[in-house]
Amino acid sequence: MVALIPREVLFGNPQRVSPRISPDGSKLAWIAPHEGVLNVWVAPAGADGIDWPAAQVVTDDRDRGVRVFLWAQDGRHLLYVQDAGGDENWRLHDVDLQTMARRDLTPFDGIQARIIGTRKSHPGQVLVGMNRDNAQLHDVYRLDLATGEMVKEIGNPGYAGWLADEDLVVRGALAPLPDGGFDLMVRDRTKTEADGDWRKLLTIPGDDAPSTDVLSFSGDGRTLLMISAAGSDTGRLTRIDLATGEAEVLAEDPDADVSGALLHPDTRDPQIVAVLKDRTEYHVLDPATEPDLKAIRALHPGDPVFLGRDDADRTWLVGFTNDTGPIPYFAYDRDTRTGRFLFEHRPELSDYRLAPMEPFSFTARDGLTIHGYVTFPPDGGRSGLPAVLDVHGGPQVRDAWGFNPETQWFANRGYLCVQVNYRGSTGYGKAFVAAGDREWGGKMHDDLIDAVRHITAEGWADPDRIGIYGGSYGGYAALVGVTFTPDVFRCAVDIVGPSSLKTLLETIPPYWAPVRAQLYKRVGNPETDEEFLWSRSPLSRVRDIRTPLLIAQGANDPRVKQAESEQIVAALADAGIDYEYMLFPDEGHGFAKPENRLRFYAAAERFLARHLGGRFEE
Repeated sequence: MVALIPREVLFGNPQRVSPRISPDGSKLAWIAPHEGVLNVWVAPAGADGIDWPAAQVVTDDRDRGVRVFLWAQDGRHLLYVQDAGGDENWRLHDVDLQTMARRDLTPFDGIQARIIGTRKSHPGQVLVGMNRDNAQLHDVYRLDLATGEMVKEIGNPGYAGWLADEDLVVRGALAPLPDGGFDLMVRDRTKTEADGDWRKLLTIPGDDAPSTDVLSFSGDGRTLLMISAAGSDTGRLTRIDLATGEAEVLAEDPDADVSGALLHPDTRDPQIVAVLKDRTEYHVLDPATEPDLKAIRALHPGDPVFLGRDDADRTWLVGFTNDTGPIPYFAYDRDTRTGRFLFEHRPELSDYRLAPMEPFSFTARDGLTIHGYVTFPPDGGRSGLPAVLDVHGGPQVRDAWGFNPETQWFANRGYLCVQVNYRGSTGYGKAFVAAGDREWGGKMHDDLIDAVRHITAEGWADPDRIGIYGGSYGGYAALVGVTFTPDVFRCAVDIVGPSSLKTLLETIPPYWAPVRAQLYKRVGNPETDEEFLWSRSPLSRVRDIRTPLLIAQGANDPRVKQAESEQIVAALADAGIDYEYMLFPDEGHGFAKPENRLRFYAAAERFLARHLGGRFEE
């Protein structure tokens, strides 16, 4: 029997993660713990590699930890955002690496700041979105890093997002439409600045929106690069001429959306295109990068993820998605076409036997093909297993191949882990997403039940020992599982899942207002569909529950409010139904603090072992 992987190894802080190279290539930054809290560290980088002994911590977060950061283009400042207790009111911070001075650049209560862009052409400036004047809309501000001064540049008339060109001028915006789509707005430039008159370049219909992503203006500002589903079921890499509106398709796949592209740092021309299927496929558009991709792929059998490069375009940082080991990071030298190993995110994982993620598919009851992944216990056989259906959130995202701490946790404890990209998940084309419209608690749930039938028909799972588990939409799916199909699951774990679709939609964060129509299109309109939404709400069927239930909630969650869990907990108590409830007063939509994560996973592990018979770490 394989050794139990300690929960600390899976869910505690990583040893190091998120390497980022400075613009001049002279320094490497990354996130690592400092006194138990994730902070940003910096070390000198040179021809001989990274001077690890000279590494120093440069941020001083003592609470939730820094999870996302980037270099300013001046190479002197590091930028990061931080909220309070998980409320997602992100403030923008920086640290000056020459003086070690740290600033809260947006010291305003109740605001949310977003970084819109940094560019080599203006190394001392940053474009920032902030909803200080209107909680629903992010205006554009220009930040001067030398002084910390932030000047409003564009008031927001109702746009959902902004895009700057390579001269750090905002020239693109998304205007929401009633059908859940968007008008892509652009403006032309004079020699010095944008003219200011916005015009519609094209319309993105509501059905196309999930498979569409506006990537970048070209270096010369004459074209726009985007992933577009116009004229196709799947999102294709497309170049749009800003003067004529003509579109040129650069890369496409008939079965899956283009998931991303590596762009030249100056011309912004696409070099390597990624398509995510069971695993990621790569297509070279710039022949100059073909030897690079070949050399990078030889470094590790996993799927490479391009994390950044220096301004000289000589050093690339690459991580590798890997299902049976820690994530390794390399610095790749384009001159020599060699890679230098940097670190692994959780090296302790190498001491344990991990389980491979296996793609699988099945046919749903209405004929739709559904894809997903199964992960078997490393030494537990392949038949008659206790199983956990681990439902992803979103729902407009998808599960993908690679290291997943929960997947390995389930498999290591003796469960078959089943992940399903049910209809409504993204990546498989716009028709697959649209098949989930207004199907929360309907056909989307049917896909999950059909997956259960598939794994039991294959003999993999014991039908009497199947649990359902998930967060956000996955938490909703867990609640639906025990209310709409109470005889299917032996137990359920709901993490920050909504119990009433009407109250969920009525309490969305104010800054979601520009995408409200898209949300109503996918779920329903609380003003006109009250009866329908109630019929798809777990709260409406609480008395049908016959399944033990564990519910976990962050008190400061701005997306799925605490009331969503409180109202179903009250109904469970009133009906005398067995449940456990964990409320984290210093968390939001998920658990950022390692001590909270470890407390939750310990409780969930005991809960699953009690009802499904898996293994448990004392």
